[in-house]
Amino acid sequence: MAVLWGSWCVLGSTNRFFFAGDTGYCEAFKQIGRKHGPFDLAAIPIGAYCPRWFMAPQHVDPAQAVDIHCDVKARYTLGIHWGTYHMGSTEPIFEPPEKFAESAKQKGLKEGEVFVLKHGEVKLIEKD
Repeated sequence: MAVLWGSWCVLGSTNRFFFAGDTGYCEAFKQIGRKHGPFDLAAIPIGAYCPRWFMAPQHVDPAQAVDIHCDVKARYTLGIHWGTYHMGSTEPIFEPPEKFAESAKQKGLKEGEVFVLKHGEVKLIEKD
């Protein structure tokens, strides 16, 4: 089976951004963090993850998104890939942000380190 999933990063002289794309969880994220991290901001999918037996190879769940956040050494992570329309998965459409926040809290992340935006919302992230 051939797949074309891929993530990418933008490595600037003062800022770094990581985009996970559609992905299942794997050890490559730790390698990315070691080689290219830390990142100022990451965009990691949090939706379309159920049923796990079917979705796991191509879509992480919210807890795995938090793991990726940690693996790539992101300062902040925006949870993406949820809530715009029903993608045929079986989790409730507005569940991913709740599970994302719960998983971040369980991992001991600071409030606001991982977040989602409402459609059309803008967030300013200032660099220390």
